[in-house]
Amino acid sequence: MNRYIILSTAAALLVTACGKKEEKKAEQTATDETPLVEVDMARITAVEQIHEYTANVEAYKSNNIAPASSNRIKTITVDVGDHVRRGQVLVTMDNSEASRLKVNLDQIQREYNRATQLLKIGSGTQAQVDQIKAQLDAARTQYNNVVENTVLTSPVSGVVTARNFDPGDVTAGQPVLTIGQITPDVKIIINVTEADRAKFNTGMPVDVTFDAFPGETYQARISRIYPAVDPQTRTFQAEVLIPNRDEKFFPGMFARVSVNHGTQENVVVSDRAVVKQTGSGNRYVYVMHGDKVSFNKVELGTRTDNGYEILSGVADGDTVVVAGQSRLFDGAQVKINNKKK
Repeated sequence: MNRYIILSTAAALLVTACGKKEEKKAEQTATDETPLVEVDMARITAVEQIHEYTANVEAYKSNNIAPASSNRIKTITVDVGDHVRRGQVLVTMDNSEASRLKVNLDQIQREYNRATQLLKIGSGTQAQVDQIKAQLDAARTQYNNVVENTVLTSPVSGVVTARNFDPGDVTAGQPVLTIGQITPDVKIIINVTEADRAKFNTGMPVDVTFDAFPGETYQARISRIYPAVDPQTRTFQAEVLIPNRDEKFFPGMFARVSVNHGTQENVVVSDRAVVKQTGSGNRYVYVMHGDKVSFNKVELGTRTDNGYEILSGVADGDTVVVAGQSRLFDGAQVKINNKKK
C-alpha cells in the first residue's frame, strides 16, 4: 500500500515538473519571437527651410512670326537654332496680291490728281475730291498692310525656337516661326503652393541648378509673382529671372530652383525611422508606447543631412524605431535591443 502511494506521488511530481518545463519553454519561445528593434528619440531642431522647385527654362519673351492673313510662303531665311537680329528679314510671302493692290492704288491716285486739277479750274466739286480722297486713303492702307505682311521681319534679337512651315506652304493657324529673346535674361516659371505664397516676395534671391551643368549653381531672383491661383493645381506662379548674357541657357532646359526661407524649429527624426508604405506615397514612423508600437502616418518637411523634418505625426521626445521595422505592425509588442541616448 505504502509503495503504491509513493509511486503515485512520484508520478504526480514528474507530471508537474514536465508541465512547468513546457510552460517555461513556451514562455522562452514567445520571448524569442518578440521583434528586436533599435530606437532613437525625436527632437526639436532648427531646420533650414529650403524648398526646391523644378521647371523648364523659357525665353524672356517669345514672338510668333506670321502674316495677318493666309498666304503662300516664298522663302524662309532661317531655321531652328539660328540667331536673328531685330529687323532682320525672316520670311517672304507671295506678293501677287500686293502687286494687284498697287495697280489699284496707282489708278485711284491718278483719279485723285485729276479731280484736284478739275477743282482748281472750276470743273469739279469738293465733294468729288473728298470721296476719291477717302478711297485713296483706304486703298493705301490696304496696300501697306499687305506689303507689311509680305516681308516678315523679327521684332527682337533672339534665337529661332520653332519653325512650322516650309517654302510653298500656305500659312494657316500656326505661326511660321517663333523667336525667343534669351538675352540678357531667361525665365523659369515655378508653381508655389498657397501655404508657401506668403513666404515669397519680388526680388528675393534663389539658387538655380541644371542637369546639363552638374555641380554648378547660379544665382537668380524672383522677378514677378502672379496674383491669381490656378484652380486646377491650387498654386501660384512665380517668375524667376536668371542672367544669360553668354547664352548658356536655352528654352526647354530642365532647371531646379532652390529657395531658402530661413530656419524654423520642428521635430526631426532619423531618416532610418521613416518607412514608405508599399503601393502609396504615404510615409510612416513606428512610435514606442511602453513595450508596444503605433504606426503613425507622418508629413515630411525638409530633408536634413541624416534625418527628416516632421510636420505632423511625431512629437518632441517621442521614442521612434530606427531598425527592425520589417516585422512590425500597429500595436506590435517589441523588445528594445539597443536604445540610443
